[in-house]
Amino acid sequence: MTISPEAPADADARRAVKPVICYPNDTLPVPNLPLYRQARQAAVKTGEVLVQPRDAACFEVPAGHFFRITSVEGPQVGDLNLWNGADLSERFYSGKTRALHGTHITAGERMWTSFPHLRPMATITEDTLGWYGIDPYGGSVHDVIGTRCDPYTGNLLAGSQYHHCCHSNLTRALAGHLGLPLAEAEPHVHDVLNVFMCTGFTRDTGQYFMKASPVRPGDFLEFFAEIGLLGALSACPGGDCSAEHSSDTAACHPLLVEIFAPAKGALGDWKSPPRNGYDRSHGIG
Repeated sequence: MTISPEAPADADARRAVKPVICYPNDTLPVPNLPLYRQARQAAVKTGEVLVQPRDAACFEVPAGHFFRITSVEGPQVGDLNLWNGADLSERFYSGKTRALHGTHITAGERMWTSFPHLRPMATITEDTLGWYGIDPYGGSVHDVIGTRCDPYTGNLLAGSQYHHCCHSNLTRALAGHLGLPLAEAEPHVHDVLNVFMCTGFTRDTGQYFMKASPVRPGDFLEFFAEIGLLGALSACPGGDCSAEHSSDTAACHPLLVEIFAPAKGALGDWKSPPRNGYDRSHGIG
């Protein structure tokens, strides 16, 4: 028997309590966007990777370089994983990035690394979809709330065995790039930045939703690598995610990743941010 809880007499007053921001971010270190953008102007392209539809590919970005993700043929979303290129245990922490910046990130905001490192790993320097803002449904682009489409949830909900979801794509790409068995590579795959994806939470049930991405050919998201990075990007099998996110029928398109090196001295005395300064004693001295 299901018991419906009865609202207390002061229910309206309790709901009316004003919220408090959990992590006020006005003391976060501020990225020097003018410096980054100036250095980018004369930067030279050093490489590119074309990520095929319903697949993933890896790429490497030295510290102090830039990388750009572009929609090149049609509306397409991508799932991005980032690691410290020299230490896979330091990787993108979507939950803490969300707590510090919000559910979606754009130019001037950062992707942060996992504990115990917790430092900036990439700063978004340009976002051609920055105009979108938050729509009437509460949707926005470039989210850090979704986890990546995966075969385990598909099996749980529909009994399927689908192998070209973003989790599997990223697993294959990382295994191939590092020469690892799939079972050894898979634990390194983690929650993503959903590049170009338009998402939010429904007002009535609080459920995660997606809608057609506003991205069009030529739109891009560009980053500055704060540390040396290994990246993996999946061109989601949902295409623009207007209807499905694990599908062999959705229209899908490639994504282009380009790497750019700034001119020598263009960044002045810039240095990679140090690892987090917490002493890790956890109260035991």
